[in-house]
Amino acid sequence: MTKIIQISDPHIVPHGQLAYGRVDTAPPLAECVATINRMLPLIGPIDMAIVTGDLTDFGTAEEYRRFRDIMAQLEVPYQAVPGNHDIRDAMRAAFSDQDWMPKTGAINWRHDLADLTLIGLDSTVDGASHGHLTEATLAYLREQLSDLKGRPVIVALHHPPFLTGIEKMDIQNLRESRPLAEILSAYTGELKLICGHVHRNIVSIFGGVVCQIAPGTSHAVSMDQRIGAPNCLTKEPGGFLLHEMRSGLVTHTIPIGQFDGPWLFYSDARE
Repeated sequence: MTKIIQISDPHIVPHGQLAYGRVDTAPPLAECVATINRMLPLIGPIDMAIVTGDLTDFGTAEEYRRFRDIMAQLEVPYQAVPGNHDIRDAMRAAFSDQDWMPKTGAINWRHDLADLTLIGLDSTVDGASHGHLTEATLAYLREQLSDLKGRPVIVALHHPPFLTGIEKMDIQNLRESRPLAEILSAYTGELKLICGHVHRNIVSIFGGVVCQIAPGTSHAVSMDQRIGAPNCLTKEPGGFLLHEMRSGLVTHTIPIGQFDGPWLFYSDARE
């Protein structure tokens, strides 16, 4: 039974700085790692983790080093795709020692597990907040799905392709997404699309498949669906997702941190 952890949008900043002048993002990522490690006896074994973009806030070498230092404590292997706050060449250099990192071009990769394949796609646009999949990336996805011949697949990218009702994020979503929808809808096996970017747990159908956005580790985009609402963050509790193969793909949301319990619902024969 394959199990994958999804972490998203840690936005690591240099030592001594706060993201947006408000959020110390490194401790929440460290607590996310600690939560996963602590829960492994309960939810494991975990085959791998994926980080769905915005590893850093500015894409600097210092931030990537800090990100890797924190993630080095994670007791499962991980791979990542870039987000709009990442810089592709800096991210490539930071992970140049990893086999999954392409030497050139878009940061697209495929990882085959026992009963599931994970495909990571690069949706970043240099100097822009919105996402786009190039013709080369779309061709890569077509080729990989054709080769998989109906095997269960999770496709991961940073930018969600559907509207959430949060205006300031919807104008930064994946642009020109119809080709992606056509590719996904043509796949004959079980497929799920996973994203980040909005820092909220949101689920929709896109291209005939389930698409899920993951919560962030340290802060959320404020839940404000008013027209013209400002682009704001809220210090809501962070979380991560657990995707697993059972009779099909199942996803759990797990909050970051330690909480009171577990306690038996009943302590007598009614258990």
